[in-house]
Amino acid sequence: MSTTDTTTPQTPEPEGPVPRPVRLIKNEATTEIPVHLLFRDEPEPRPVPLGPAVVGSRAGTGEQPRFRGTGEQPRYRTGEQPRFRRPVPARDRPLAEVDPALVERPARVLPGAAGVAAGACGAVGCVAASWWAGVLPPLVVDALRLPAYAGAGLGPAQWAAYAGAGALGLFGFGGLARGRTGRAWVLGLFGRYRGTVRRTGLLWVNPLLLRRRVDVRLRHWRSEPMPAADGNGVALRVVALVVWRVRDTARATLGVEDHETYLRECVEAAIARIPVETPGAGRGSVEAAGEALTRRVARDAGAIGLEVFSVQPVRVEYAPEVAAAMNRRRIAALDAQQRATVLTSVVDSVEDTVTRLTMRGLVELDDYERKALVKDLTVAFCAGRGEQSP
Repeated sequence: MSTTDTTTPQTPEPEGPVPRPVRLIKNEATTEIPVHLLFRDEPEPRPVPLGPAVVGSRAGTGEQPRFRGTGEQPRYRTGEQPRFRRPVPARDRPLAEVDPALVERPARVLPGAAGVAAGACGAVGCVAASWWAGVLPPLVVDALRLPAYAGAGLGPAQWAAYAGAGALGLFGFGGLARGRTGRAWVLGLFGRYRGTVRRTGLLWVNPLLLRRRVDVRLRHWRSEPMPAADGNGVALRVVALVVWRVRDTARATLGVEDHETYLRECVEAAIARIPVETPGAGRGSVEAAGEALTRRVARDAGAIGLEVFSVQPVRVEYAPEVAAAMNRRRIAALDAQQRATVLTSVVDSVEDTVTRLTMRGLVELDDYERKALVKDLTVAFCAGRGEQSP
């Protein structure tokens, strides 16, 4: 009786050496690098779920816990690199920051006719209360053609009428104001900003509000000599002309104690930090320094609502302690430049004279005679230039 072999056939093993896995990165210095090392992050602390913060966590199932109140799942070795926000350079940050909620807004005012009407009503009420109390002079009664009335005397009702009419008249006439072009009022009540009035003409403003007048016209300011330095560190004195105006009255008035003093400090700080060209520099260098000063001051003063259009150095001179030495140095440089110019002119004149004499055949010169002629012409031309230069 034959027995059937039910044994599972074995897979024959390949003969020869086992092939190695294919290398992903290979060059002269590196043979192979594991892929998981290329995207390896620093180990992050694993969050520990606590009590009710865990929803549906299953131990041992490999499912990550979900956290209540967060919109993303925790990342565990996903290969994603952390993202960092690029910091703003210090030179691009404004010099100061004020309250962002302090922004100019229009105040609530009424036309001046409303104040005049209210004041007139108050005056009429006072006259009527006086006639009611019987204290109105007979001349006024005859002038106003009022009916004769004995009067009830000054009682509580009459005093109440006086108070109401007087308050109405005071509020009506006391709130009248005249708005002018180029001027604005910053209104405040108990230390709180209530708005800005830029309207013109006759207006009525609540008399309980504190008014601060601000000039919003285009203004020019010429500074006093301020310390500065050029690119080589030589001390200078610079007078700057600043063109500016108030753009946001709320910030300019309430953001700092004095916006004009703040602007002066900004200009002085900018001149001290930005190199200014020495006297006698080219026009392009002066314009470049003016543009740099304008950008700097406009950025610093913009934080308090000032708009700077131009900051130009109108006078640049050396500081008193170095003025004498730098003037001597400048005169020496100008003298050397003048001498070089004169010498170049003399050499060109001598060369032109000798060349013309030779090419036209007026003289035939050997080397010795040519050198002597060049020497005599050089002395003659230099003497003539020296007599003309003074």
